[in-house]
Amino acid sequence: MTKPPARVPQRSNARSNRERILATARRELGRNPDITLEEIARASGVVRRTLFGHFPGREALLEALAEEGSQALKSALPAEPEPAERESADRAFARFVLSMWTVGDRYRLLLALTRRDLGVERVAEILAPARRAAAAILDRGQREGVFHTQLPAAVLSAGLEAMTVALLEEVNTGELEDDGTHVAVAALIAAGVPEKQARDVVDEIAGAARTVTDD
Repeated sequence: MTKPPARVPQRSNARSNRERILATARRELGRNPDITLEEIARASGVVRRTLFGHFPGREALLEALAEEGSQALKSALPAEPEPAERESADRAFARFVLSMWTVGDRYRLLLALTRRDLGVERVAEILAPARRAAAAILDRGQREGVFHTQLPAAVLSAGLEAMTVALLEEVNTGELEDDGTHVAVAALIAAGVPEKQARDVVDEIAGAARTVTDD
């Protein structure tokens, strides 16, 4: 008896098409927030029916991008150490900013799109884990005298987040070229850390990360 043809390649092709559509959507939406699904399909190299088979509408596509962004942000968050093993708050915040920078540029425009198309609540849901982590580090640093106390931790965190998003936009326009280290130093300074100390902390954290990557 002849066995039916395997369906794995077909499933693999469908998965590849979906991933390509999402990658193209991230890129093209960054260039033109009003791009149509038909234009995204052409840019992805698939027919309109294939795109709509995966994403029946603009909202479905943006929701898929939002979920993808949410998972990336969660994965990028540094693990929370045990209290006895905690590093200083300035080091912890530098590590946090550097980790978030690796996914920030990929989703900076997505946040604006979801705010417009899917609503502020969805954006807040995506960013909630990162916002909680940042506010917790800043709160600890304020209590330990590492960061200034001119603003409540949550407010300071919101201000630093807005600054980071603005700097990501400057990278997009070509006005700034950064691997995250300059932004991390600026964030520490804005939080109240002396400039030399901020530079030393970021250099140490970034240098250690590069060493691990090279190994």
